[in-house]
Amino acid sequence: MAVPQEYDLVVQQLIPGYASLARLAVALLAASPRAGRDGAQVLVAGCGTGAELVEARAQRPDWRITAIDPSADMLAEAQQRLGEAGIVWRQARVEDLQADACFAGALSVLVLQALPDDGTKLAFLTALARSLEPGGQLVLVDLMAPERSPLQTQVEAAWLGFQKASGLPAEDEELSALIQGLHPIGMARLTALVNAAGFTDPARVFQALGYEGFLLQRAA
Repeated sequence: MAVPQEYDLVVQQLIPGYASLARLAVALLAASPRAGRDGAQVLVAGCGTGAELVEARAQRPDWRITAIDPSADMLAEAQQRLGEAGIVWRQARVEDLQADACFAGALSVLVLQALPDDGTKLAFLTALARSLEPGGQLVLVDLMAPERSPLQTQVEAAWLGFQKASGLPAEDEELSALIQGLHPIGMARLTALVNAAGFTDPARVFQALGYEGFLLQRAA
């Protein structure tokens, strides 16, 4: 696992289009009916080193942001990067917030993929839905399980090629190890989970190889 100071670079080398993801995620939320309001309260769940926060501050400096992450090291790196203005920092999981209907919108980038599908994914999504106002929206970005296709082997080879071309200093086996321990799911399973959590069907807004982004809305 990359140390916090190297995290952004490693993820950019791992995920095609990562540099635009934060900008797209914030723009999507800013265009929503609720988070588009002046001074909206927005949750960044799993803020990491703060890539989405940097973009949120640039696009929507009026937002009142709560940034959470269970990692003290990641949170400290993000705090050093952004300071205190306009952001409430909490070392916590979204399940611990007890913030019912407090937020107009939320961002969750590369978090769900790390959670096992043993009730933990559903608990995370349910807590996110509960934290949003009815009609509030969530931008969710994660590694997804591959669809069955005769071309899947080529897609996987292209991913390794992208990583090498981006400068990741590792052999093929080590590159593959960067995604070990993750728990990606397919579209049908994601839809079932988000519906059970209290969201409407996901709308796909981004795809690059196995990484996909979705716009979700809490049911009224």
